Amino acid sequence: MQKAFRLIISGQVQGVGYRRWFQQQALTLTLKGYVKNLATGEVEALVITEAENLSRVIELAYLGPAHAEVQQVRSCEVSQALDVTDFQIIRE
Repeated sequence: MQKAFRLIISGQVQGVGYRRWFQQQALTLTLKGYVKNLATGEVEALVITEAENLSRVIELAYLGPAHAEVQQVRSCEVSQALDVTDFQIIRE
């Protein structure tokens, strides 16, 4: 059963291509959801996946692209409030 998880990724994750990189990883894993920058300097990702795949997603989130320096990835399960069919970058 698929569930929705919110990840908050902190560190040097804005201005280094992190969202595009995360989207590519998500599409490879056939995840649904989105990734976006937050005003706090962090990146938020909503991933819809099987619960047993969450650890792999978090592992990848820590890797990031070449110039990223991920310090922390926090995750929590959320109620799936949106109906998405792919994985998008949200630009706000």
